[in-house]
Amino acid sequence: MATDDGLKVFFMTAQLMEEDLDAIEQDLTLDLGRRRNTSTGEAADYYPQIEHVFRAEAKAMAPHYEVFYSLERTIRTLVADSLEAADGTGWWNDPNRVPPRIKEDCENRLKKEEDTGVTLRSEDPLDFSTFGELGQIITNNWDVFGALFKSEKAVTRIMANLNTLRGPIAHCTLLAEDEVVRLRLSVRDWFRQME
Repeated sequence: MATDDGLKVFFMTAQLMEEDLDAIEQDLTLDLGRRRNTSTGEAADYYPQIEHVFRAEAKAMAPHYEVFYSLERTIRTLVADSLEAADGTGWWNDPNRVPPRIKEDCENRLKKEEDTGVTLRSEDPLDFSTFGELGQIITNNWDVFGALFKSEKAVTRIMANLNTLRGPIAHCTLLAEDEVVRLRLSVRDWFRQME
C-alpha cells in the first residue's frame, strides 16, 4: 500500500509541476519544448523551424481569428437565410437583391478558384464575397434586414469597423491591444443591433 501511495504522490507532484511550467510558459511566452507537436503531416515537420516569436504571435491571434471566423460565418448564414426566406432560392440572381457587380465579382472569384484545381472552399457564390460586399448586400436589402436590426446607419458603421479589424486578423499581423478591445465591442454592437 505504501508503494501505491508513493506513486500517487509522485504523479500528483508531477502534475503540479506541469501546471506550474504551463503558467511560466504562458506568462513569459516561452516554449520550453515540453510538448510534442500534435500536428500531423509535412508542415508539422517544419513548424519548429519557424521563429518562436511568430508562433507566439499566432497563438495570441488565434482567439481573435476564431471570433471573427465565427461572426463572419454567422453573418453570411443570416444573409443567405434571410434573403431566401424573402425571395426563395433564386435571390442570388435577382439584381435588386445582389448588385450585378458584386454578383459578377463573386462568381469570378469562384471560377478562378475552380480553375486552380484545388478543392473549392464552397460552391455558394456568397462565400466568395468580401466582407465589405457582404455589408453592401445587407444595406441594399434593408427592406428585409430592417426587421432584424435597429438602425441601418449603426449596422453600416459596425460592418465598417469589423471590416477594418478583419485586415490584421486575415493578413497575419498582430491586432493591437486597443483593437482587441474594439473587436470585442464591435461584436457586442453587432448583436446588440439584433436585440
